[in-house]
Amino acid sequence: MNETATTLDRREKRKLETRARIENAAYLLFKKHGIDDTSIALICKEADVARRTFYSYFPNKHALLGGLGVSRLYSQSTPLLKALIERYPTTRERLQAMVDYIEQNYSSYEAIDRQLILAAPARFTNNPEEQREISTQAIQSFTMLIKAGQEAGDVHDTFSAEILASMIVGILNTLTVLWAIDPSYPIFDKLEEAREMFGTVVCKD
Repeated sequence: MNETATTLDRREKRKLETRARIENAAYLLFKKHGIDDTSIALICKEADVARRTFYSYFPNKHALLGGLGVSRLYSQSTPLLKALIERYPTTRERLQAMVDYIEQNYSSYEAIDRQLILAAPARFTNNPEEQREISTQAIQSFTMLIKAGQEAGDVHDTFSAEILASMIVGILNTLTVLWAIDPSYPIFDKLEEAREMFGTVVCKD
């Protein structure tokens, strides 16, 4: 790797670290003070960044909120599913482990996390292309898992991998949003129902 490439890699790493610092500081402040009472100035102070640095990553607080919400919906799907394919031998076990992971995460979520999930659509108001890209990536990740199962012979081939992946993503997103809107929504019962459905519709006996 040449010196220019190394410099760019370091610069990109610093950008990611700065963004993460801003997001982590904002999350802790939102959790402590609430979204409305947390200002950009307070976030900058907590993250130890200049105001102009904040605006180089987020045009406003709503964009930051949306970014945090998107991360709770999508950011772990690709690495998670790749890890499940490597760790578990069958599609049924991979889907079971995926639901286990989601339930474990949701059991630790608080009111602020549900608020952030509902803020996610604001991220895409002025950038529908980003919404399309993130949604496509999520579906592609599940398509990868389903295709691996079809090739192994433990997933039904009545429907395409893309359709089955879209079904899974759609169900999980719908359940999550309903729970974010209404904390009394029986999310864990519904996830268990989804678990059974995925096993029946997707997997062969």
